[in-house]
Amino acid sequence: MTAKSETPNQKFVRLAETRTQKIIDMLRLLGNCSNPYVYEYSKEDVDSIFSAIEYELNMTKKKFSEHNSKKTPDKFSLR
Repeated sequence: MTAKSETPNQKFVRLAETRTQKIIDMLRLLGNCSNPYVYEYSKEDVDSIFSAIEYELNMTKKKFSEHNSKKTPDKFSLR
């Protein structure tokens, strides 16, 4: 199907599926960092990571319910 004949819903489904799968893949990849025999991290590091992920998840959910487009930080950093 060409982009010109694609409906807005078809475009949404195509993009949302691809982007959601990328997020799932990246979360699984992040989970690989949990091996304490290979990596060293603190509880505070882990809490910071998941706080940032939860914040972005909540902001994205709000966009779907409120159509709110507030600017959020682009980069995450532990330090």
